[in-house]
Amino acid sequence: MRPILLITGASAGIGAACARLAAATYDLALNYRSDTAGAKAVAAQAEAQGARTLLCQGDVADPADVARIFDQIDNHYGRLDALINNAGIVDKIGTVAQMDHARLKRMFDVNVIGAMMVAQAAAKRMQAQGHGAIVNMGSIAARLGSANEFVDYAASKAAIDAFTKGLANELAPEGIRVNAIRPGLIETEIHAKAGAPDRAQTLAKNIPMQRTGTAVEVASATLFLLSDAASYITGTTLDVSGGR
Repeated sequence: MRPILLITGASAGIGAACARLAAATYDLALNYRSDTAGAKAVAAQAEAQGARTLLCQGDVADPADVARIFDQIDNHYGRLDALINNAGIVDKIGTVAQMDHARLKRMFDVNVIGAMMVAQAAAKRMQAQGHGAIVNMGSIAARLGSANEFVDYAASKAAIDAFTKGLANELAPEGIRVNAIRPGLIETEIHAKAGAPDRAQTLAKNIPMQRTGTAVEVASATLFLLSDAASYITGTTLDVSGGR
């Protein structure tokens, strides 16, 4: 029986790359908020590799949506073996002085509280089964601070680092592993959403490897942390950042 994997934010970017890579091994629950066409395309690609898929629309910042997503998984698959806690947002480039309360609240509602609620719901199911693995999607920004660009985003991802370690220590005695990936400068749509579509290429010179990373490279590291090859790894954050 193939294990069941939930990927949040699976309609594009790193989440979509994770789904395509995982399809050879897992049956998938693919969460998305608004990009229905993207989610359906990812599902079709996964199904072409033999995976069963379940599309789960919902905003991870909304507790009712989170409950509905997990109800769908319970009803369709009856269990959950793995989670890639990937859904997240970024806002326009700016300084802290330019950030209003609404922006900060939305950033932390999605990137921190939403991620924690999803992990909580997943962990409850894994505890009942006696096994499971979770990978939270952090960011190298948590170490760098992202001054004059995304200090709010960086702060939200620093919270994910702390949450990963704490949850890992809580769940380790129950056979559940929790780790995090910290992507660096990755070529995805997130830069355009921040108002700087050329940002990754412009900043690539600052990376020791002198290039941007790809969503597939992040997905490969993520799937490793979920796999039995990482069976003695928990509470760890893995930088996928070209040496930065």
